[in-house]
Amino acid sequence: MAQQKNEYVPGVCNIGFAERRTRAMAGWIGLAATAALCLLLFGLRASPWWGLIIFLPAAGGAVGFLQAAFHFCAAFGMRGVFNFGSTVGDVADVAREEYRRADRAKAIRIVVYSGLIGAAATAAGALALSLLGP
Repeated sequence: MAQQKNEYVPGVCNIGFAERRTRAMAGWIGLAATAALCLLLFGLRASPWWGLIIFLPAAGGAVGFLQAAFHFCAAFGMRGVFNFGSTVGDVADVAREEYRRADRAKAIRIVVYSGLIGAAATAAGALALSLLGP
C-alpha cells in the first residue's frame, strides 16, 4: 500500500498526525475497556446475556483504530470537515459537494466495519461466557 500524503484527499484521508494519534489512543482505551469488561464478566461467571455489553467498548475501540489506520475521521466525514493541523479539533470545511459525498460514504464504511468488529467481539464473549457456565 502506498504511503498516504499528509493532505486532504476526498473519501480517502481527512486527518493528519495529531488527529490520528488521538484516534489511536481512543482505540487503545476501547480495547483496554473491552478486555477489562471481559475479565470482569468471566470472573463473575455472568450470564451470556451480559456479554452483549461487550459491544460498546469493542466497537468504540474498533472505530478508533480504524480511523487512525485509514487516516480518516468518520465524524469529520459526516460533518464535511478535515484537519491536518497540529491542534486536535481545529477543522476546515470541505468546499465541494462531491467531496462531501465521498467523505460520507467512507465514514459510513468505517462505522459499519466497527459495528461488525464489535458484533464479532460480542459473539465471542457471549460464547465464552456460555461455555464457562454458572
